[in-house]
Amino acid sequence: MDGNAPDPKYWEKMRLVAEVLKAVEGPIYIATHVDPDGDAIGSSLGLYRALKALGKQAYWVAEPPRFLRFLPKEEEYSDPVEKLPVGATLVALDSAEASRVVGVPVEGFVINIDHHGTNPRFGHIAVVDPSKAATAQMVKDLIDLLGVEWTAEIATPVLTGILTDTGNFRFANTTPEVLRVAAELVGYGVKLAELTDRLQFRPPSYFRLMGQVLSTVAFHFGGLLVTAHLPEDAKREEEDSDDFVGLIRYVEGSVVSAFLRKREEGVKVSIRSRGGVSAQNIAVKLGGGGHVPAAGATLEGVDLEEAYRRLLEAVAEELRRAGYL
Repeated sequence: MDGNAPDPKYWEKMRLVAEVLKAVEGPIYIATHVDPDGDAIGSSLGLYRALKALGKQAYWVAEPPRFLRFLPKEEEYSDPVEKLPVGATLVALDSAEASRVVGVPVEGFVINIDHHGTNPRFGHIAVVDPSKAATAQMVKDLIDLLGVEWTAEIATPVLTGILTDTGNFRFANTTPEVLRVAAELVGYGVKLAELTDRLQFRPPSYFRLMGQVLSTVAFHFGGLLVTAHLPEDAKREEEDSDDFVGLIRYVEGSVVSAFLRKREEGVKVSIRSRGGVSAQNIAVKLGGGGHVPAAGATLEGVDLEEAYRRLLEAVAEELRRAGYL
């Protein structure tokens, strides 16, 4: 079956997940992927709050990036664990691979809910549907099935996940279904204007860093690919945001954009694409994964020069496949 195809048994599996979670008497751990984005934090926090409303012994294990720390309350955080207690259930959200789940070991009874086509469908129950714009959209369906009464407190992080993964409804994954779901969530009391405004807040250091990143912008293949990277001598702030790939993706004439940043383990590459070009194909060639329009990879043990070489090679192959070269 095509890994990017909708799951024909989506509702059957989601109903099973709801039944299992309602029946669970032991602890439920909710975790997501390393370097969590808005969908990871929004979907996991929303489900955590719904399970708490059901009276479940739920634990939310996540570390939001700075721009999302306004969403959780201090008492909602749980410390990472090295081993789950006997009888525990793990819900892994928005994690394309088991190895990307952070803060909690992938053990016990595992429920995997995700919308990445490259997800290998790990876990005892795997609900993976790449036709969904965000994992948060799937969590919305799950919370409905759980029968939890919706509140603004539950709806706000869920809508956050949808907003961030659709680029505030600018990306191609914005379907009529997504807009209907968003409208329903707003109807539960989400303060949409305040939320969308707050999601754009960044610290002063981000804007200083932006200037350094934009000085590295380069064009390849006649402008079909635009790249930028975090200079190795740039002052490391609290976090390096993937927002930068979103800045350069709007270069006129480009169909692929990529942002690279050096880390201890190697070079992280964030990729965006349009026009029939698959960011997913490029990322898979680099050992990563993701969606067709947005994907990423970490090239371990390499420097920026080698990372650029591999990236250009992978992009060239994909541009040839798509008929651009």
